[in-house]
Amino acid sequence: MSAARPKPVPTPETQHFWDGTREHKLLLQQCESCSHTYFPPRPFCPKCSGRNVKVIPSSGRAKLYSYVIGHRPAPGFEPPYSIAVVELEEGPRMMTNIVDCPQTPEALVLDMPLEVTWNQVDDDITLPLFRPAGKGVQP
Repeated sequence: MSAARPKPVPTPETQHFWDGTREHKLLLQQCESCSHTYFPPRPFCPKCSGRNVKVIPSSGRAKLYSYVIGHRPAPGFEPPYSIAVVELEEGPRMMTNIVDCPQTPEALVLDMPLEVTWNQVDDDITLPLFRPAGKGVQP
């Protein structure tokens, strides 16, 4: 049995994101000055440095931007497993894992449509993972 997967530690800047994932909501931030939507969470816009930002929901739809397939054991992961960057429909990119499909280059095709799915680690942390689209975006 492998060790448990490392758990994210929410900070004051990211707490709203983790509160959202617990409710199966993928939350992004958007600058009210320049309309730039971004991830990861931070208290200012990375494009214009504006501090007037709001939290918005993501559709949960994305496409596969890049990935590597891990073949060595790692805490909480059974090889093979993908470490991926997905591009959300709203524009930001985020690091995640692709699940519910073979972990092979033939199955993990760049630009393939994806949808968010959820992995509840404990009462505080639910991880947003992605799977091939068409299995129904979970609310």
